[in-house]
Amino acid sequence: MIKAIMHGCNGKMGQVISRLVCEDSKIEIVAGIDISQRSSNEYPVFSNLEKCDVDADVVIDFSNAAVTDELLDACVKKNLPVVLCTTGLSEEQLQKVEDTGKKVAVLRSANMSLGINLLMKILKEAAAVLAPAGFDIELVEKHHNQKVDAPSGTAIALADSVNEALNHEYTYKYDRSQERKKREPKEIGIVAVRGGTIVGEHEVIFAGEDEVITFEHTAYSKAVFGKGAVEAAKYLAGKPAGMYTMSDVIQF
Repeated sequence: MIKAIMHGCNGKMGQVISRLVCEDSKIEIVAGIDISQRSSNEYPVFSNLEKCDVDADVVIDFSNAAVTDELLDACVKKNLPVVLCTTGLSEEQLQKVEDTGKKVAVLRSANMSLGINLLMKILKEAAAVLAPAGFDIELVEKHHNQKVDAPSGTAIALADSVNEALNHEYTYKYDRSQERKKREPKEIGIVAVRGGTIVGEHEVIFAGEDEVITFEHTAYSKAVFGKGAVEAAKYLAGKPAGMYTMSDVIQF
């Protein structure tokens, strides 16, 4: 049985994952980390990982970028692999993630769903064919009105998948309202929509002359992300130091 610590246990995703793990015979949550104590859990909850004295095999993180540095330092100190699902990390934090991966196993993904990770692979193939043919690339992402980062980490990851296939020659355009001019040939427009209780919608548009090809992914509940995180934790437990992705978990 794999023993996991849920970092951000009293957040929405933390509670979703806690429920999912209860139905999985191969993993259990032995402790939670959260500054809020408002939820009742079947495991002990600590205010930070440093204070946690429960033995575990892996940490699942769905929290806030403000505590990511502290989390990574504690994982190194305790030699704990970590599934890092928090988005909105700064460039400095992303570098810290890479540095942490040299000391413990780190699996980082902007989106844990099988569908999104498959879409990333498909987009690489589509971009390699359509971009040289003159297709413009635009991306629209939609999330609930409580989401604080924009564009979403998933939107950036999708754009990065496209750009990887194009030798990283394209720039990202987040706001066209600041200048009045036509789009550049080698740019990817990214638009963020926030409203209601939208779990997550991502649309990647390849617009050519007289034809448009659209790739879409819609998440109807947070469970799709939670299931991926649980599978990632089961995969990562016991792995040597290094950087891992959902592609390692899901063999295409």
